[in-house]
Amino acid sequence: MYIYEDTTWPRFQWSREKLTEQLAIVHIEQGRLLGRMEALGFKLRQEAVLETLIDDVLKSSEIEGEHLEAAQIRSSLARRLGMDIGGLKPVDRNVEGVVEMMLDATRHYEKALTEERLFAWQASLFPTGRSGMRPIRVGAWRYDSGGPMQVVSGPVGREHVHFQAPAASRLDAEMKSFLTWFNGKEESDWVLRAGVAHLWFVTIHPFDDGNGRIARAISDMALARSEGSSQRFYSMSAQIRQERAAYYDILEQTQRGGMGITPWMEWFLGCLGRAIEGAQGVLRTVLSKARFWESIGDFHLNERQRLVLNRLLVPSLAKEGCPKGGVVGGFEGKLTTSKWAKLAKCSHDTALRDIAALVQGGILMRNPEGGRSTSYALAKRKRR
Repeated sequence: MYIYEDTTWPRFQWSREKLTEQLAIVHIEQGRLLGRMEALGFKLRQEAVLETLIDDVLKSSEIEGEHLEAAQIRSSLARRLGMDIGGLKPVDRNVEGVVEMMLDATRHYEKALTEERLFAWQASLFPTGRSGMRPIRVGAWRYDSGGPMQVVSGPVGREHVHFQAPAASRLDAEMKSFLTWFNGKEESDWVLRAGVAHLWFVTIHPFDDGNGRIARAISDMALARSEGSSQRFYSMSAQIRQERAAYYDILEQTQRGGMGITPWMEWFLGCLGRAIEGAQGVLRTVLSKARFWESIGDFHLNERQRLVLNRLLVPSLAKEGCPKGGVVGGFEGKLTTSKWAKLAKCSHDTALRDIAALVQGGILMRNPEGGRSTSYALAKRKRR
C-alpha cells in the first residue's frame, strides 16, 4: 500500500516531541548563518548568493541525472542578479529555464503558489517539450496515457518499481488540496512545512517529468519564508545530492508506509542542518576571493586578466560519474599559455603578455616544470 491509499490521506502526522530539538538547532543555525552573511556587506553577500545558487541549480539537476554546464549557470544567474563577473557565456534554453524557476521560487517566496505558477516552472524546465528524446506533456498535469506513472530502476525486463503515483484522474483534487494547505494562513513552522511539502508534492507526482526539481524549489520557497529572506546562502539540493542514496531510501520507505512521517521529518531536518553547515564552504570561498582582490590593491588588470583570475579563484567541483575525471565550474588542470588564450579568446602572443605582466606583478608564479610544460599558479600573497 502506498501512503496516498491510506484512508486518512493527506493528514500527515509526526512526533513534535521527537523533532523539537532538531528543529530548534536548525533555527539557531539559520539565524547564525544569516548574521554572518549580513556582516559581509552587500558585494560579498551577493557573491555568496551567486555561488550558492550555482551549486543549487547544478546539483538539483544532477540528482535527476542531468549535467548542466556551471559556466552557463553562472552567466545566467549573474545577468539576472545584475552582477558584473566578466566573460559571460551564451546560455542554453534549458539552463535558463532551471535558473528562472529557482529565482522565481526564492526571490518571490511571499507570492502564492498556484497551478499557473507550477505550470510555468515545469514548462521552463522543458522548453522543447521533450525530456531527452521523449515527448512529454508540458505546462499541464500528466495524463497517464502510457500507463501509470512509476519510478523505476534496473534493466528492461527486470525493473524494480520504487513508487507508483496516484492516478491522473485524481490530480486536480490532489493538487487543489496541496495548494490550499501550502497557501494557508494557519499557524505552522515553515521549516516543518518545507519537509511536508517536499514529501507531499513528490508523492502526488503531478507532472510527466520535473517533479523532483520542482519539489526542491517548493522546499526552498518554504525555507525562504521561514527566514523572511530571498537570499539563499545554503543549498538543500546540494546536500541531497551528497546523500542521494539515503534520500531515495527514506522517501521510498515513507511512501510505502502510513501517515506517520516522523522518520522522514527527522531525516529532512538532519539533511537541512548539514546543508547549513556546508554553507561555511561558500563563506570561505567568498572571503578567500575578497582577500585576494584586496591583496592586489591597485594593480591594473585588463578584462582578460580579470576573467581568467576569477576562474582560478573558483574551486573546481568533481563531476561524479564522468569517465574522464572531468570537472564542472572552477578551473580544470594547470594554467598554461594555450589555455589562457582559449579562455580569454585571444592570440598566443597576447596570452603571453597578459601572463608575463601578472608574473612580474607577483600575482602569478611560474611552476617548477619548464619548457613546453610551463604552467602558472596563483602566487601566495600577504593581505594588505
